[in-house]
Amino acid sequence: MRKVLLPSLIIIAACLLLLRIFYLQIIDDSLKLKSDNNAIKIKYDYPERGYIYDRNGKLLVANQPSYDIMVIPRDIKNIDTLEFCQLLNITKEDFLEKIAKAKVYSPRLPSVFLPQLNKMEFAAFQEKIRKFEGFYFQKRSLRDYQVNFGANIFGFITQVNEKLIAKNPYYNSGDLIGKQGVEESYEEVLRGIKGVKYFQKDKFNREIGSFKEGKYDTIAVQGEDINLTIDAELQKYGEELMINKRGGIVAIEPKTGEILALVTAPSYDPAILVGRQRSKNYTLLYRDSIAKPLFDRSLLAEYAPGSPFKILTGLVGLQEGVINEQTTFMCHHGFSYAPGRFMKCHGFGPHQLHNGIALSCNAYFGNVYLRIIGKYASTPYAVDVWSNHVKSFGLGQFMGYDLPTGKKGKVPTSKTYKKMYPGWGYSGKTIVSNSIGQGEVVMTPIQLANMMATVANEGYYYTPHIIRKIKGEKIDPKFTKKHYTTIDKKYFAPMISGLFDVYNMGTASGLRVEGIDICGKTGTAENFAKIGGKRVQLEDHSIFVAFAPKDNPKIAIAVMIENGGYGATIAGPIASLMIEKYLRHKITRTDLEKRTLERSLQSRYAILGGLSDVVLKEMRIKDSIAKSKIIVPKVKIDTTKRN
Repeated sequence: MRKVLLPSLIIIAACLLLLRIFYLQIIDDSLKLKSDNNAIKIKYDYPERGYIYDRNGKLLVANQPSYDIMVIPRDIKNIDTLEFCQLLNITKEDFLEKIAKAKVYSPRLPSVFLPQLNKMEFAAFQEKIRKFEGFYFQKRSLRDYQVNFGANIFGFITQVNEKLIAKNPYYNSGDLIGKQGVEESYEEVLRGIKGVKYFQKDKFNREIGSFKEGKYDTIAVQGEDINLTIDAELQKYGEELMINKRGGIVAIEPKTGEILALVTAPSYDPAILVGRQRSKNYTLLYRDSIAKPLFDRSLLAEYAPGSPFKILTGLVGLQEGVINEQTTFMCHHGFSYAPGRFMKCHGFGPHQLHNGIALSCNAYFGNVYLRIIGKYASTPYAVDVWSNHVKSFGLGQFMGYDLPTGKKGKVPTSKTYKKMYPGWGYSGKTIVSNSIGQGEVVMTPIQLANMMATVANEGYYYTPHIIRKIKGEKIDPKFTKKHYTTIDKKYFAPMISGLFDVYNMGTASGLRVEGIDICGKTGTAENFAKIGGKRVQLEDHSIFVAFAPKDNPKIAIAVMIENGGYGATIAGPIASLMIEKYLRHKITRTDLEKRTLERSLQSRYAILGGLSDVVLKEMRIKDSIAKSKIIVPKVKIDTTKRN
């Protein structure tokens, strides 16, 4: 039996192998399509990308036709190179360089020779395409922007590189892919499905008909349309208010986590990154290392939060039981917490939670913080208790929103201070600047906005997101999941009351909008930079956070203006205007609007290092800027004294 078993297994295996080979070669000929078969030509039919709409159904991004000239190097025969180059307005050197590059990719497979011809260029070349064997047209679609704002939200379309082609078999040379913004996040939804057609060729390389009568052909399927959570009018207005300033604005609908506006400044018209000039314009934007128009400050810029962080200090103090609403601390334009140490403040007299928030008393919240740390006898555990409460608001971590870029910010822990201060006894007075958002805590504008949405919801938030609807699909369920903080709901009411009076009798009393109950908090964050090797204090950052209406909030917002000075000077007016624009679709505080639109901080930014060569060059050719739709990156400052 054993003597028969081994030969039997060998015979059975051989038979199975032969049957498989017979099936693949005789019955199933689909593998032929995957080989480099000389007798088969493959043509792709590229679908339109899905359209992009705002939350109200306004069309933001559509498509326009574009044509690539493709080349198969092996098929080039007896062409008039000079005539070819003249038709396409390229040099012979360009021609040879592009052909050499195509040969490196593959002598037999098509690759892009010249991308993104417009209709006129296509029409001129189409008449003579028959004279240039080895070349053909590939129709594609490029983005057609219906608006001149929102570049950081949309991202852009670019050609895939060889690394991506090797990694993802869907893409071929010359294919387009979304980069940055929703174009990248929702690439697989927006791109659609390519159609494929197979053609039989004769020995003279001429098409003689469909391969297998079109058995393997597929039709293109257009990409799915998407609706963003963005309110187009609010986004446009926010970008207008930020002209001649640097910073970010983020507005969120508290009850859903939907992002209503995501403004970064300076920005640019998304249309300049479409067509043959895309690469040139992108290089101009990329090289501007001063204004950094490609840097999304609303998601990537990390700042000390300043006084808005006092909201969390007060809530943690209430939760930990070290204060109540009646707890009183005295302020004498500051308070002494150790011999020879002093925290500056602009208040005076006794402060409790309500007026501590309304008047933004540093002394009050410094004392609250000392009590929080002191509750646990100045042990490492004390810092971590405070840190964990703060992190429950989504701080110090990636938030999980549906955009491809972001920063975690920073919330220090006991490990942070163990590295910073070896042998330190965890005394609260050493790190008390955390209490007013001037310590080691740093936040992005979207984290600040989410913090205010959480306060507006009295203790919970939804992961911020920018997708509202995908045609034929459901959005990720993680965006409908509530995230609860470690702070009991009952402690939010007194905090909200204080935030409401910031507008009524506090630091933002001049920013009220009649008929809208706004809760807000001013912020002024110290700002340091190294200039000439020295650490120099610069003009403070202007910060403002708010939500409205007080009851049943519809919008939460954070505004960060670099080097803008006091929070109520620039950031505050922008927040009030954005809130009224969203809730009423009109502006009654035209005085604030006029002042904000006219406010330029360019001179302050010039002081920080001067305008970049790119910006200076573009400013000298304003006419060409207007024609190419390039928006000059703006800079900022004025010499007005702080209010």
